[in-house]
Amino acid sequence: MSKLGFDPARLANIRRHFAAYVDDGRLPGWQVQVSRRGEIAYRENYGWRDVENKLPIEDDTVFRIYSMTKPITSVAAMMLYEEGRFELTDPLAKYIPAFAQMRVLEGGTALKPVTRPATEPIRVVHLLNHTSGLTYGFHHVHIQDEIYRNAGYEWGAPKGHTLAQCVQDWARLPLRFDPGSRWNYSVATDVLGRLVEVISGQSLAEFFEQRLFKPLGMVDTSFTLRGDLGERLGALYIPNEKGVATRNDDFGNAARGEISFLSGGGGLLSTTADYHRFTQMLLRGGELDGKRILGSRTLRHMTTNSLPGGQDLTQFGIPLFAEVKFDGQGFGLGFSVLQDPIAAGTLGTKGEYAWGGAASTAFWVDPVEQITAIFMTQLLPSSTHPIRTQLRQLVYSALVD
Repeated sequence: MSKLGFDPARLANIRRHFAAYVDDGRLPGWQVQVSRRGEIAYRENYGWRDVENKLPIEDDTVFRIYSMTKPITSVAAMMLYEEGRFELTDPLAKYIPAFAQMRVLEGGTALKPVTRPATEPIRVVHLLNHTSGLTYGFHHVHIQDEIYRNAGYEWGAPKGHTLAQCVQDWARLPLRFDPGSRWNYSVATDVLGRLVEVISGQSLAEFFEQRLFKPLGMVDTSFTLRGDLGERLGALYIPNEKGVATRNDDFGNAARGEISFLSGGGGLLSTTADYHRFTQMLLRGGELDGKRILGSRTLRHMTTNSLPGGQDLTQFGIPLFAEVKFDGQGFGLGFSVLQDPIAAGTLGTKGEYAWGGAASTAFWVDPVEQITAIFMTQLLPSSTHPIRTQLRQLVYSALVD
């Protein structure tokens, strides 16, 4: 047993198991890092960041983290909350007036929707816990999603649109339900990013850099491919009809173009080392290396299930694609929160919080066992393989103290 409580031979099962994903072509390559009590217990690179050019995954490989941007944006917003700049119960329209007269979809078609006035305003807390009534165009489960796609919002935003323009567009579209009444994964965190801009007077990129990335030493996290990030960025893959990871530059090259839409919901590029710094700040209650980002009580509030009556996502959410399974999972302010490992059908600890990204990246923080884990790869979508549950099996079965 190692000093961190892991059986090294059991941790080695991580490589054996996930190497098979690369060897048979399901993944291009991957990177895993597991830490306990702030020390790295396991780190492994395997396979390729660029299969076609035989460029390996390396320690400084850059990944599109997509929705792993959301916890960062949520932390940024709560930093402003701690300064008294807004209250969680404030109507969003107080800061972004376009959201003042929201309407809820009652029926009809995407071209001729039938709507009614919302009975409740969107409040800031609804953005943080995805109960706003907003949606994503890529869900493909409801006519509201079709309305978003018709407006140019499926994966990303119309070419040249800024975050401010996108938010104005979304405010004109109908809600799926009255705010606070259901959970639906959505562009809410992008709207939250715009709230950060409005309140702080800075662009989201500037706020992130000055208030989060510099203090935390996250030197390779950015919306854009500055410096040599482009040379280190992995290619993006999707599965073909046989399940083999196939390069998709149509999606992948979006990160290499001009970035006008600063997506707080999915726009960041990062490295495992950088995201490890972020998770260590979370694990330590909002502080890292003498730099305090959040108060410990604020973080505790964010990582407590905020769904009414302690419900999980199966009970309160709308069945659709998201970055975690719904059973046994609650949702805090920016993070899923494991309520019941038995119901979730996975090893883990009650109170563990997590999220992931559309290209099959994932992380979790376990404040009880003092564990953080990060998995990086570039396969879209994240629902292709049960990577997240399998990684939990492998990590917790290696914990033997």
